[in-house]
Amino acid sequence: MTVPELFTFDVVARDPRTSARAGVFHTAHGDVETPVFMPVGTKAAVKGLTPPMLEELGAQIILSNTYHLSQRPGERLVERLGGVHGFMRWDRPVLTDSGGFQAFSLSEHFTFRDDGVEFRAVDYDGSRVAWTPERNMEIAQALGSDVCMQLDQCVGYPVERAVLERSVELSSRWAERCWRAHTREDQALFGIVQGGMDLSLRLRSLAHLESCGDFPGYGIGGYSVGEEHDVMFESLAPLASEHMPEGKPRYLMGVGNPTTLVRAVACGVDMFDCVLPTRTARTGTAFSSEGRLNLRNARFREDDRPLDERCGCPVCRRGYSRAYLHHLVRQREMGAAVLLSQHNVFFLLDLMRRARAAVLAGEYARFEADWLASEACEDY
Repeated sequence: MTVPELFTFDVVARDPRTSARAGVFHTAHGDVETPVFMPVGTKAAVKGLTPPMLEELGAQIILSNTYHLSQRPGERLVERLGGVHGFMRWDRPVLTDSGGFQAFSLSEHFTFRDDGVEFRAVDYDGSRVAWTPERNMEIAQALGSDVCMQLDQCVGYPVERAVLERSVELSSRWAERCWRAHTREDQALFGIVQGGMDLSLRLRSLAHLESCGDFPGYGIGGYSVGEEHDVMFESLAPLASEHMPEGKPRYLMGVGNPTTLVRAVACGVDMFDCVLPTRTARTGTAFSSEGRLNLRNARFREDDRPLDERCGCPVCRRGYSRAYLHHLVRQREMGAAVLLSQHNVFFLLDLMRRARAAVLAGEYARFEADWLASEACEDY
């Protein structure tokens, strides 16, 4: 049997009526079947969930953050303790984002320099930090993730076109520098397509990435930054379905509500990540086939049904009632966040497994239509 080359992407099926596809992405820590949702473990921990829990839920790959791990405990300690895999005892693939979004979000504590950026880590010890694309790659390679992302600039919405053009130009220049600086052979470096809601700028960004290096995959950044979802799809749909390379994975960054995932898969997107399933769990909210459920609501006080009778997650399978979960949420018991996080993460993982099955069967158009006609799509 031939062993696949690292970081290649095999498209194994395409839906005949949409741009949805099923694929396999080969990494140093195993294959990832797509479409796939990646739970976010920002600081080398998915909030409320242990690595064995994630394995039980069926997570194939998780995400961690370069900025936060570089600040605490520091990338050199993580490297000494076996990289991010050994540090958190997770033997499956890991993707690390660049931390650029977190750095830029420091706003008044952030400034551009000729060779990169400088910011104060006010959410840690307040120290001054200088990052160049080269320094960002040094951190990513020390962390040892299977996939790392280029340093880029993400701007919000709405934004003046001049600001958006500058972010595309800056991200493009940084992509070149990241490509030259990245040398770790057992780690893939993804470029990031920026350009906001402007398709022409998106295409300019993509063309530059394709010209400056042979990136094994592409992130699609700069969405879910304040725009309506329908506005996002005006540019995302043609970008993914008509313009992005066929033989490389397409990763829509920071988007995680179920209906958007279903619609984005139809456009040809392969990978997703978001903090939404665990963040909403901590506020007492659950995804379900009935739409989003707020377990704080008094209507669940005596409801003996599981969260979702169609769900196979450990929480629903073991029969925890809505009444019990309502009680935990109202009493602010930490177990509420743990149980709801298990359910919400499973819900998205399973949704992508079912989406893949629909593509393999040539029935994704029906899958999408059925979802959009169901109560489940009321998830905003």
